[in-house]
Amino acid sequence: MDQGGQMIAKDLQSGVEQLGEMIATSSAIVPFTGAGISTESGIPDFRSPGGLWTRNRPIPFDEFVASQEARDESWRRRFNMEATFAAARPGRGHRALAALYKAGKVPGVITQNIDNLHQASGIAGDDVIELHGNTTYARCLGCDTRYDLVWAKAQFDTTGRAPVCDACAQPVKTATISFGQSMPEDEMRRATELAQACDLFVVIGSSLVVWPAAGMPLLAKNAGARLVIVNREPTEQDDDADLVIRHDIGDTLGPFVGN
Repeated sequence: MDQGGQMIAKDLQSGVEQLGEMIATSSAIVPFTGAGISTESGIPDFRSPGGLWTRNRPIPFDEFVASQEARDESWRRRFNMEATFAAARPGRGHRALAALYKAGKVPGVITQNIDNLHQASGIAGDDVIELHGNTTYARCLGCDTRYDLVWAKAQFDTTGRAPVCDACAQPVKTATISFGQSMPEDEMRRATELAQACDLFVVIGSSLVVWPAAGMPLLAKNAGARLVIVNREPTEQDDDADLVIRHDIGDTLGPFVGN
């Protein structure tokens, strides 16, 4: 037991065993996933040394809207990452959550990730609540028309500029939530409902520093759920957790993948 009161797993095996007991005695488990679950799949995170944001300053939403240059640079970065996203396959963490979902233990997954890997693992798209959107397709900022990335790349290659909507000529952006952009209301509502109705809330690979998404674990805890945090580095919510596992996510969740 740590000074803050939370139980920190002393080693990987004990952490897996304690998590397994909690899973076995829970009927509604809500995973909350961040970038750490996808690094095993080859997708780099944002904040760690060598992460995407150490090499490229994030482009805020208002800058994207106001500046052609910012829009061009945003799309250039996205297309530079296309091979990475296209090659990514669900890791052990994704597959473990999919197994629990198929077993009826997980009603839905709340994710900060934009990589579509939960859907690729076998979880129905309607049951993946994407708080920060999805980078595998695009939307018009004016009329919300959906576009695939093949269309966006063709426009970019033809004009050398960020794509604009065929219907209303407004800027088209990947369907992600940028800094300064409004959070998706429906997804926030559904995430809140899931968090408040579960009996086990499991944070996986999130540093819990991006708000309001980072408020979900405490919503669940305050509603009576047990809280588990699986993350290599400490988070500011560790003291509120019933169990903290600071080991590799794939190694921690791998035993729950099933056959």
